[in-house]
Amino acid sequence: MSAPNVPRQLFVTTALPYANGNFHIGHIMEYIQADIWVRFQRMQGSQVNFVGADDTHGAPIMIAAEKAGKTPQQFVADIAAGRKPYLDGFHIQFDNWHSTDAPENHELARQIYRDLRDISAEKGGSLIEVRAVEQFFDPQKNMFLPDRYIKGECPKCHAKDQYGDNCEVCGSVYAPTDLINPFSTLSGAKPELKSSEHFFFKLSDPRCVEFLQKWTQDGKLQPEVANKVKEWFSVRTNPDGTTSEGLGDWDISRDAPYFGIEIPDAPGKYFYVWLDAPVGYLASLKNLLDQRGEDYNAYMANPQLEQIHFIGKDIVTFHTLFWPAMLHFSGRKTPNQVNVHGFLTVNNGEKMSKSRGTGLDPLKYLSLGMNPEWLRYYLAAKLSARNEDIDFNADDFLARVNSDLIGKFVNIASRTAPFFTKYLNNRMPEIEMTLFQGVAPITANTAGFAVAVQNSVSIRDAFESREYSKALRLVMEVADALNKEFDGFKPWVLAKTADTDPIAKKNLEQICASSMAGFKALALFLKPVLPELISEAEKYLNCEPLKWSDLTLPIDPNRFIPPGHKFGEFKSLMQRVIPEQLDALFAPPAVVEEKLIPGGEPIAETISIDDFTKIDLRIAQIVNCEPVEGSVKLLRLTLDVGEGRMRNVFSGIASMYQPEDLIGKLTVMVANLAPRKMKFGVSEGMVLAASHADDKTDAGIYVLHPWPGAKPGLRIH
Repeated sequence: MSAPNVPRQLFVTTALPYANGNFHIGHIMEYIQADIWVRFQRMQGSQVNFVGADDTHGAPIMIAAEKAGKTPQQFVADIAAGRKPYLDGFHIQFDNWHSTDAPENHELARQIYRDLRDISAEKGGSLIEVRAVEQFFDPQKNMFLPDRYIKGECPKCHAKDQYGDNCEVCGSVYAPTDLINPFSTLSGAKPELKSSEHFFFKLSDPRCVEFLQKWTQDGKLQPEVANKVKEWFSVRTNPDGTTSEGLGDWDISRDAPYFGIEIPDAPGKYFYVWLDAPVGYLASLKNLLDQRGEDYNAYMANPQLEQIHFIGKDIVTFHTLFWPAMLHFSGRKTPNQVNVHGFLTVNNGEKMSKSRGTGLDPLKYLSLGMNPEWLRYYLAAKLSARNEDIDFNADDFLARVNSDLIGKFVNIASRTAPFFTKYLNNRMPEIEMTLFQGVAPITANTAGFAVAVQNSVSIRDAFESREYSKALRLVMEVADALNKEFDGFKPWVLAKTADTDPIAKKNLEQICASSMAGFKALALFLKPVLPELISEAEKYLNCEPLKWSDLTLPIDPNRFIPPGHKFGEFKSLMQRVIPEQLDALFAPPAVVEEKLIPGGEPIAETISIDDFTKIDLRIAQIVNCEPVEGSVKLLRLTLDVGEGRMRNVFSGIASMYQPEDLIGKLTVMVANLAPRKMKFGVSEGMVLAASHADDKTDAGIYVLHPWPGAKPGLRIH
């Protein structure tokens, strides 16, 4: 924290999105969470640099680019070109958006590595070690497999279908060779072990362990995150009776072919993407400061600088172990806070799926004309400082936005403004000063504004600690008090005799003054969450951009809005959410009008049981799914039918399903169908799907999906 009267210096980041696809709603939630905090800090007078970047390196990018017929550089550039509509659309204002393939990141990553490698003997010696390792190699793809392209059974908790570097169930970190029954997600083949020299960051070194044990437990992490991280340092007993050691060394290298940053003095060896990705935070900041002509090294050397990260819970390991250790032992500043949030689910925890219409597509949301600040408010009303999942529920969204923003906040101005125009010459009357000494007491004619003053410190503290849901509850308490006060005074009755009755005129002036002062206070509170709406409110209030010092204690209400101040022309501030918008938002992407034939088509001719038993129907698991280059209709499925090998099947379902939505799912296939040679390869079976026979769009195809509990290889009788 900065010294009194010295602005806080804040360097704020969000997790870097992988540059293999568009933003999803999880990205937008994280960026909104960080953007609200940054806007609040700026209203406090803090000096903030808020930066982001695309995470561009790694085998997945290289493979995706190859399939798309592009260079990796062109592939990630095309992805980056699509970022702006999302960020601008939801009013997310990064000061800089950069790339981990930029020169600054190449330079910084290599220098951090050299600093870790070249630690002097007096300081304990190098933390980089080179040793030969047994590494998985895909014989069909002729390449060493990145961790994320190997799956198998977790060696610690025995969860199935886990990636090759860490378990998403128990959080353990391990080598890919530790996996049980591994397979390549690229080809389905069983990988072979080959020897290769790899570079390791010695995270198990006592120096690292001692530093990280202290760093992770001194308040930089949320308590629940710190407690989880603490488990990783000790030997613990797993459910199967085995034990897990403490911290292990971290493999930071990958073999060519690889899209990334080549390791100094090691031709053909590249940094593992998770080494250079977080360095992208620093690279984006350096790029921003270079553009301004500021000294990056001097900025980072400022002891008052606070480095703040916002991340999701799926990347805690990298940000609480590898990243701070890299920074500390290379002689750099370590983060002051790592703020971890949970996942976002939709409609009572349903897993998102584009093909089933259960996802929340950010661009679709905007294309439907839905106000981005509805979503900003709703997510903020759900977010706390804890690492907790939150749910987007359509009914709750409609009710909360319409009730809080329209029925409470906007309602105050829309009801009060006409009285100012008609009876008060659109000017602020004087509020009686005797009612406001220090914290204003709640009295008959100042209740609403007094509640605003009384809640202001708690609201400010809640925003500071990222307790947005608490902050907005307190804000709505103020709105409730203001609306209750307005209804109690009945200004529409007072206005009838205001010209002849001095008491009625005085009460009309006071209720209008209190309501408008309260509305301005609400606008101040809501500005970090609703920047565009409050910008319009500021135009009506005819005031300078609102900042937190406008409402500090003790408050003089006649300074907050001076007597005689003239307001602008009032215009509608926000429209209501309508149910049809939410229906359209969650409609499946391809809705085809059903044919009017009962049952879709006539039943086929009767067959005997002998005819049926000739068909061998089996449960199959979709191990991998990918588009087929040169075809707009086909997807290539890699299927496990429980026979000890993988099958390759082509299926004309590309118009209905996204490949990522099918991976890991169970389906039904004809297992004894003769292989069919196609221009794209051999198809070894047929996946069963339902559709109308005369549907020419291919958009009404539904792949059969067995109930949970079915296993690959089970025969359907």
